[in-house]
Amino acid sequence: MSSAVYDTLILSDVHLGSEVSRAEDATRMLKENQFHRLILLGDIFSDLNFRRLTKEHWKFLGYIRKLSNPKRGVEVVWVEGNHDQGLTEVMSHLVGVKVYQDYEWEFDGHRHLAIHGHQFDRFLINNWLLSNVNTFLHLLLQKLDFKGKWFSRLVDRLGTRWLRLSPKVAAGAIAHARLHLADRIFCGHTHAALVQRQDGIEYYNSGSWADFPPTYITVGSEGVVIHEYRPEPAVPARDESEGDSALAELAYDSEEARAFEYENISS
Repeated sequence: MSSAVYDTLILSDVHLGSEVSRAEDATRMLKENQFHRLILLGDIFSDLNFRRLTKEHWKFLGYIRKLSNPKRGVEVVWVEGNHDQGLTEVMSHLVGVKVYQDYEWEFDGHRHLAIHGHQFDRFLINNWLLSNVNTFLHLLLQKLDFKGKWFSRLVDRLGTRWLRLSPKVAAGAIAHARLHLADRIFCGHTHAALVQRQDGIEYYNSGSWADFPPTYITVGSEGVVIHEYRPEPAVPARDESEGDSALAELAYDSEEARAFEYENISS
């Protein structure tokens, strides 16, 4: 476990419900770090279909729920991504976390702003239906892909490069930060970790937990750092009774989640 205590830890694009989600690694990483604030920077889910969630996906949500307990002294913030849309109400109840469109905070004399980044993706905005079809096809490809899902991840990376998504989101985010007088702005969405500085504004992209190596951001006394997560070799299993308890609560609440899903489909 890291001895540092960070002001803020940021991760995005876990894509729970997809075959390429590294939810187990994300849960392990959170347990290995100490922080006062956790920002889930969007696209925590792939879509509204809760039936795609695996045991490890529910364990990730269970740990988020534990972190949100006021007794832990951790502020948990969920910033909505384009894949999370429609989940605001159910997630607030399911894991006890308030959902924001964007989130601002002050630390060490700097104004920070977190926003998922799809707001700066003109292709997504102008081709909403096509983007939804693409998401469906990509989820289908993941099911048909080889072990390790290397082809699905390759397609994702090539799509990002073809659309020149990283520089476009960075440019839009920096302009947004300037408008809101922020010194630092944090996004996800592109699945590509990135640092860019322009006109006194710092832009950071947190990458994703759907590729290797997954990445996350910490904000602390040493500044802003993008970390690659490479898990240590597995150790013998320990008592998971606390985790099982949280998972059981989520399994109970998942009936409400499924009801929400069906309501959303029928509406």
